[in-house]
Amino acid sequence: MSEPTPLQSGIAGACPRCGALTVFDGPVHFAARCRACNLNYAGFNVGDGPAAFLTLIIGALVVALALAVELSFKPPFWVHILLWVPFTAAAVVFGLRVGKGVLLSLEYRNAAREGRIEDDKPVDGDPGE
Repeated sequence: MSEPTPLQSGIAGACPRCGALTVFDGPVHFAARCRACNLNYAGFNVGDGPAAFLTLIIGALVVALALAVELSFKPPFWVHILLWVPFTAAAVVFGLRVGKGVLLSLEYRNAAREGRIEDDKPVDGDPGE
């Protein structure tokens, strides 16, 4: 099987190398490695980028939808609770899976690694020289 695109990998939870559905070990937790091709997922660091964007995007979407429902139908407060709590939880979990999967795939595809200074040599202008 060919390498999936980053978006395909993110949506399906597919390994960026072999395409097997092995990226996640839980709802949003990465597995230690791919069970099919043995790619080590621990070497990738997607950080908090997906969570930060999801907080803004999903939060704005939920507020806009809740306001639209309130202004259009004027339902009791408990209807809002029944609608928006599960919707928000599902959107966050699905969004985190996709976001983390896409970022992991992009890190793999671009061979991105943590920044390091070679041999701990001082950088020009570093006071440690």
